[in-house]
Amino acid sequence: MPTSSLPGLPGPPAVGSSALPEGTYDGRTVFITGGSRGIGRAIALACAREGANVVIGAKTDTPHAKLPGTIHTVAEEIRNAGGQALPLVLDVRDERQVRQRMEEAANHFGGIDALVNNAGAIRLTGVENLKVSRYDLMHQVNARAVFTCSQAALPWLKESGGHILSLSPPLNLNTRWFAQYGPYTTTKYGMTMLSMGMAEEFRRYGIAVNCLWPKTLIATAAIEYEVGGPQLMAQGRKPEIMADAAISILSRTAEELTGQALIDEEVLRQDGIEDFEHYRYAQGDKPLLPDLFLD
Repeated sequence: MPTSSLPGLPGPPAVGSSALPEGTYDGRTVFITGGSRGIGRAIALACAREGANVVIGAKTDTPHAKLPGTIHTVAEEIRNAGGQALPLVLDVRDERQVRQRMEEAANHFGGIDALVNNAGAIRLTGVENLKVSRYDLMHQVNARAVFTCSQAALPWLKESGGHILSLSPPLNLNTRWFAQYGPYTTTKYGMTMLSMGMAEEFRRYGIAVNCLWPKTLIATAAIEYEVGGPQLMAQGRKPEIMADAAISILSRTAEELTGQALIDEEVLRQDGIEDFEHYRYAQGDKPLLPDLFLD
């Protein structure tokens, strides 16, 4: 399947700069799942800076004991910067609630122009030692949520000729990615396969559907608490690199870009960005670690 190439595509200059077409995001409504922290929060703030209305849909309504950020703190950041935000408590596993929240968002802002399937669950464990309940959680929050949220947003995306962006990887069938944590791999690949299917199914509506994945590890709470701790975070990049790449992708129409699994750095290189040092989470010369599913 296609991975990160953007064949024949005129790339806009650096995301977040004045070089994006003026008014690209003005008045557009972007619904982001899992938007209370990490990559989701970074995408929310980036969209707001470009003039979008931002819907932050996540479970975190009150402060977490370990993890910073709630839907309300992100909304406040957006409003303090002059943007428009709607925080909504959302459990992407709850089909009825997903539909209710999409309708609330559309009624509040007058429609939905983009959906970012960012919510995720991770546990890097093989079949032998993984609880079935944990696999169910990963499947529901990763693959199933792409189906549920995309279907619920579809009536408004058909009206706007909008965009669905899922944070999932290119399909790499190297057995190393199945050998150690096949359960997680299948749920992330499921996100990508659904997205590739929707790209073709929704092409007739003018809806673009793409995937985005980081080239390197991204320093988020998932890395700190589920994967490798602060040591690994020091060898990663800030979530803002994913946000800048997302902004670039979401600015494209279905005629320009659909059915692609894209890599953040490659998207930004096509936008003319060559220096990525400011995206490092920690200064220094430690080598950056590649993210999962990339050989």
